[in-house]
Amino acid sequence: MFISSQIPNIEESEVLLEEELDLEDSALVVFNDDVNTFDHVTNILIKVCEHSVEQAEQCTLIIHYKGKCAVKKGSFKELKPKCEAILDAGIQATIL
Repeated sequence: MFISSQIPNIEESEVLLEEELDLEDSALVVFNDDVNTFDHVTNILIKVCEHSVEQAEQCTLIIHYKGKCAVKKGSFKELKPKCEAILDAGIQATIL
């Protein structure tokens, strides 16, 4: 027997899904430059983004060869202080 009260309201599900997407819909992007060393960028990613050494090195290589890399995803509120810390370290970054 099919009972319609067991089916969640589609509109409520869509709202909940949208709220979940809003939590991690931003990306912290770091850009390549001719000033910062690989070691500096790697160390900042480890410190600020809590990357492992391997993850930070991979991101640094992508930044170097592709010109930019999304190094962290999350909410704007979560990424803003991380972006500011990266900028304070002399590395160009933004939140998209």
